[in-house]
Formats: sequence, structure tokens, C-alpha cells
Amino acid sequence: MPSRRLSTALAVAILLASPSAGMAQDRADFPAAMDAFARRALQRTEAVPGMAVAVVDRDGAVLKAGYGVADVETGAPVTTGTRFYIASATKSFTALAITAMAERGQVDPDAPLSRWSPTSGVSSEIANRITLTDLLSHRSGVDNGAIAFRAAFSGDWTPETMWRLTDQTRPREGGAYGAFAYSNAGYNLATVLLEHEQGRDWRALVRDEVLEPLGMARTTAFINEARADGGVVAAGHLGLIAGHPERSPLQKVDATMQSAGGLISTADDMAIWLEAQINDGRVAGRQALPAGLIASTHAPRVAQDTTFGDYVRTGYGLGWQVGRYRDDVLIHHFGNFSGSRAHVSFMPERGLGVAVMVNEDAVAGELADLVANYAYDWFARLPDIEAVYDAKLEELAVRGDRRRAGLAAGREARAQRPRTLSLTDAAYVGDYVSPAYGTMTVRAADGRLVLSIGVQSAVAENYTDPESLRVELTPLAGEVVVFTIGDDGRPISLTYDGESFVRR
Repeated sequence: MPSRRLSTALAVAILLASPSAGMAQDRADFPAAMDAFARRALQRTEAVPGMAVAVVDRDGAVLKAGYGVADVETGAPVTTGTRFYIASATKSFTALAITAMAERGQVDPDAPLSRWSPTSGVSSEIANRITLTDLLSHRSGVDNGAIAFRAAFSGDWTPETMWRLTDQTRPREGGAYGAFAYSNAGYNLATVLLEHEQGRDWRALVRDEVLEPLGMARTTAFINEARADGGVVAAGHLGLIAGHPERSPLQKVDATMQSAGGLISTADDMAIWLEAQINDGRVAGRQALPAGLIASTHAPRVAQDTTFGDYVRTGYGLGWQVGRYRDDVLIHHFGNFSGSRAHVSFMPERGLGVAVMVNEDAVAGELADLVANYAYDWFARLPDIEAVYDAKLEELAVRGDRRRAGLAAGREARAQRPRTLSLTDAAYVGDYVSPAYGTMTVRAADGRLVLSIGVQSAVAENYTDPESLRVELTPLAGEVVVFTIGDDGRPISLTYDGESFVRR
């Protein structure tokens, strides 16, 4: 018989081995469970053409997978190498790149803008107060609609134009200095100033400081280059007809990829990104970024008290939302734009991270969150998880059907609106110019007026105010255009998004 000491040692060894054995079994069992759920999810929602998923723990990737198709027009299947637009999840990359510069003393993140960018157009009242940290944590209390619009929507910009438009920086309506108020403009303004002062645009900055050191070779801000290299880029879609999603009329191009939302990435690369977050810069056993650098971006710089779906948000760090999912700390950032949706998150205490990218965001974009939650709850051994999540899928599908019905009813109601323009279509045709926002072109085509600005274009609908039209330059986002008629009976200007455009 073994001695008591030996028996005790064996018992301790078994207890110590059990968690690791259990984790190993979980790692082995999870991919099949996720695969089955992901396929059910795409089928049930009848909206999302394709999805890429990466699930990572401290030891690396547990699952990397692609489902469905990247583009309904080409039928290209989603793989772990398919590039998806990650939208505002880009912010964590931009903030980390700037933090890396700050760690080397190339920029002081807590110095006022006036100290290191003294010739910008930002007013002295603002520039003497706000810092890079303020801009990157959404606590600056300022906005710049012109820079944000050109960078993300119209794509009509040059570095010189953006530098000129720094003078459009204004106190944010409803947002005080030091209080959290989410805005793309903070990131856009920060990188415009840094490019002017240091000579590197944000794309080069992120590539040099983050992507190359981590080995994220398939993540880029250049869609054209990705396609030229033979890469498949997932198109954004709108699932307005159940079972028949269509390409969104507005797709991202190089000119609209910007520092607050301008990267495309893959399941393979997002697995690297999550591993680096969980292990503070270590990837595959290699310290790819200095220890402490990534961890420093997770610390909250401003408080908030909000909820987003199933997530409680208590703060914002540098490019990261800080909060909780159920009882676990969840550091996360999501993003969406015109038919694309991304979920990127990790639980630092559990050492578990998930990225889900889908190419639809009109009626079922929340599927990205649902798939991520399934992963977290599966590893937490949620009882009856399949039944629970089949019910959640059903709820999502029902909400999607309601959204489809609501959108269809809205289109039908708008089609009945009477015309409020007092002149013939030809009278409104022309170019209308805003020094801040660019040139809005109005043209007639097939008995309708079409409005365009940069890469955006939309057929106009009647609106209710005198001399007004409704447009969706951004799909499903109704915007009103109002014309002003001059003394000579001709349109002399239009107002869009609160900005005046004067007829050329």
C-alpha cells in the first residue's frame, strides 16, 4: 500500500492537474460547439451572408473560422484569411500606436495641443487645455464635424485640407471637458495634428508601431492593396429581404478609411491581436511589444455609466471600452458602418478573448455580440446553453423581421409624400460648395434628383418642409436637405447636416 504521504501527494497532483486537463478538454470540445452554433445562427437570422470568428485564451487561438460568403455577388466563401472591416474597433490600434510613441518620448500625451502643435487652427482656448489623452479617451469636450465627415464619409480630403480644417474644432454640444462623450473626431484630430508635426500619417503609424511588430500581415488600411494582393474583402450588406441580403450601396474605399475606423482584418490576425491583449504584448511566446505597453491602454481614463446591449460600461481607456459582461470584467470595442459589424473583446481575469466580424448591419448586426456571448458563456459552462442561445437566436430573428417591416413601412409612407420643391428639377441642378464639408452635386436622372458628395450618392425623396428633400447618403440614415431660393427665383444654397452649401 502507498504511504499516507504518497497518497496525499497523488491526491494533490490530481487536483492540480484537473483544471488544466479540464481546460484542455474545453479547448478540444469548443470548436465543434461553436461551429454548430454559428451555422444555425446564419441560417436562422436570414440576413448575414458571412462571419469570421476568432476565440483565444492565454495559450493562443482556440478557434479561427469562417462561415458563409464574403460577398453575395461573387459568392466568395469566408475563410480565416477573409478581410472584414472592423470600423471603430480600429481605435484601439490607433491609440496603441500613439502610446508606443509616447513611451519613447516622441510625444507627450498629457501636454496641451498648443505646446506641440502651435500652428494648428485649433483655437488657443481649446488648444491650451486639451491633450492627446483627452482626445483618445473621448473626454476632450470638443468636436470637429468637418474633419470627421470628410475622413469617414465623403472621402474628399487631402492632408492640406485636413490641416486647414483644424480651425473647425469647436466645443462639443452637450459634452463638457472631462466628461465622456464618444466621437470619431477626437481620433481624427489627433492624427491630423501628429501627421503634420511628425510626418507620418495614421496608417503608417499603426503599421510601424503595431501591425508589423505583432506580425499582423493581413491587417491594413488599404483596401485596394489587399485586393491587388489577391485578398478577399468582405462587402457590407443590408438584409432588408429575408434570405436575400444585398450589397450596401455605400462600401468603404481607401479614402474613407480613417484613424477612428479604418482597418480591415482577418480571423487569423484578430487572434494575434487578442492574444497580445491577454498576454500584454506576448504572442506565441515572443514579447512582440514592450511589457506594460498594451496593459496601459486598458486602464480607464474617464468614467461612464452606460449599457450597450448585454454589456455594462464603466469607463474608457485608450481605444477600449471598460466594463462587464455578467460578472466578468470585459474590455472591448465594437464597430459598425453601412453593412459591416465587428465585436472585439476579452476578459483579462479569465484570459479569454473573442472577435466576431459580420458583413451585415441593418437587421442582424447584433449577431456579432450574440456569437461572442455564446463563446464566453460556453466556457463559463452556462447550463442548457444550446437551448438558451437557440431562444436568443429566435429573439434576434423576430427583431430582424420587425425591423424589416418597419423599414418597408417607412419607405412606403415616404413614397406618398407630396413634392415640396416649387421649381422644376432642372432648376436645382448644380454644385453647392461648403468650405468645410466640400461640394454637394445635385443632378437629375430618370425623373429624380440625385445628390452626391465625395464617394456618397443617393436618390432623393420628397420631404415635408418647404423646398426640402430627404436623402440617405449613408444607407438607412435619413438626412434632410433644404434649399434656399434667391430673389431671382433660383436656388442659391442648400443646408445639409446643419451646414450651408452655396451654389457655385
